[in-house]
Amino acid sequence: MSIRFPNGAVVPSIGIGTWNVGDDPARRDEEIAAIQVGLDAGLRVVDTAEMYGSGRSERRVGEAIRGRRDDAFLVSKVLPHHADAAGIRRAAHDSLARLGTDRLDLYLLHWRGPVPLEETVAAFEDLRDAGDILDWGVSNLDPDDLAELPAGAATDQILYNPSRRGPELDLLPLLRRRGIPAMAYSPLEQARVLGDPVLAELASSIGLTVAQLVLAWVIRSGDVLAIPKAGDVAHARDNAAAIDVELPAEVLSAIDARFPAPARPVPLEML
Repeated sequence: MSIRFPNGAVVPSIGIGTWNVGDDPARRDEEIAAIQVGLDAGLRVVDTAEMYGSGRSERRVGEAIRGRRDDAFLVSKVLPHHADAAGIRRAAHDSLARLGTDRLDLYLLHWRGPVPLEETVAAFEDLRDAGDILDWGVSNLDPDDLAELPAGAATDQILYNPSRRGPELDLLPLLRRRGIPAMAYSPLEQARVLGDPVLAELASSIGLTVAQLVLAWVIRSGDVLAIPKAGDVAHARDNAAAIDVELPAEVLSAIDARFPAPARPVPLEML
């Protein structure tokens, strides 16, 4: 399964998250191998941020993609207090230096802060005109924020998984109407859903791991891209195997029963 961004870029519906990657020097080789195996398996989207480890994640990603930059669809995020006209330019160039590349495929505002959205978007557009980024988007913006956002965003990266279904009521339908795919961070709820006995039984019944079951559920609509972290090679391969899984109706119903969506809109959650 794949998703299409508004600019026409098409990528697989599962990518590679890197939150906390780079924090432990002892895990360097294992983390690099996991990213590279994920790329080999077709998980093209690699998501990072200047905030992750104060740049350590970007540096580790840069090591992993060295010599194979074109294999990756590279995403990074700017902190809100860097999102003014001058700050965003410095932050982007710092991220590019840490990643060892001349461009980002997608650059996101990590969450909304004090800088007016119009100023941030204008700075994004300048970076795109300069070739430093190919597209821009946002993260953790709710429907009210999106109502103020100038047109042109490629995505909204949000917290979404079976235990965090609030976006289904208002945010995901709004993005769908605008033709904007969502990116789901922490699609496995930082591994917390993996121990759920109901999900374990459902996964076993159709020959999947729990991670594969949940990832297939997250991307089921065709317009959500999941970016689970893969801290080792086995997890990277496991995640990649979920791309083409289509869950039976009875399994979807069972997940709905175990993790019902809220009855009314709720504030957008963040981790």
